[in-house]
Amino acid sequence: MKIKNILIAGQHELDFHPYLKQLEMYHLRFKSIDAISQNDMDWADVYVGFAPNESFDPAKFNWVHTFNAGVNNYLAISGWKDTLLTRTISDFGEKMSTYCLSYILADLQYHARFKAQQKEKVWAVKSPGSLKEQTVTILGTGEIGQKIAEVFSRFGATVNGISNNGEHKSYFNYITNMENATTTLEQSNYIISTLPLTLDTEKLLNQSFFNHLNDVFFINVGRGKVVDTENLLNALNEGKLRYAVLDVFESEPLKEDSELWEREDITITPHISALTDIDNAVSCFYNTLKKIENNESLENQVDFSKGY
Repeated sequence: MKIKNILIAGQHELDFHPYLKQLEMYHLRFKSIDAISQNDMDWADVYVGFAPNESFDPAKFNWVHTFNAGVNNYLAISGWKDTLLTRTISDFGEKMSTYCLSYILADLQYHARFKAQQKEKVWAVKSPGSLKEQTVTILGTGEIGQKIAEVFSRFGATVNGISNNGEHKSYFNYITNMENATTTLEQSNYIISTLPLTLDTEKLLNQSFFNHLNDVFFINVGRGKVVDTENLLNALNEGKLRYAVLDVFESEPLKEDSELWEREDITITPHISALTDIDNAVSCFYNTLKKIENNESLENQVDFSKGY
């Protein structure tokens, strides 16, 4: 693969500064995404950035690297037949694990209840719950799902997983596929979705899925379009879900007229469970470049058949 000219979408000169000496054999061109011209794309062998520019054509490049973990904005564009696509892998699993753990512990420790009691000056004892007595089901058992499973299993929770193939992986008590997941879902106290958005997962969490649940605490840190929002609201109204923590949505930013804002049984966060650290993203790009030059295997290469 020819790699000489690298087009970097965004003003990231300072972010790349620590690597300039190592990259001195390449020609780097930094352009804001809206300033990228046809000439820039004709010049480049490699495109690097958070998002494709308006006239982006994958066929013009030998390699495209996204600073994001997700690749949906790139896969929405056709023409990838002869172009390598890689994504950023970082400590997303650790960040998402912390996010999920914080909300589940707050639920088990009755933070909201005791804060309300404090406001009313009420002294009423209620024994906190224990993670050792909970069953946590994780939808998606890839790198992120496994890290979340590791964290919760170390606290003694029973951690089950649901994946495409149902293949067993470390830190899970049991893994099945969605077609055979009825019992697993029925036994869940908490469900965490880490699912990527693919043709197979879009609105996978619909009425049929929620009908198997009973009084479940649900967290979505995967992709918003995996969930049918109307069906989620129905599940809350019917007691299939008792609470939902949503970090991702079908449309972002979440529209002001969305019913989700008004619900007392929903917590909304603005897609912050695993923000991309630009230093880590640039480091991942550099390490991927070195692996390509050394003909090494790439763990962050996107599998177009899977969509991630």
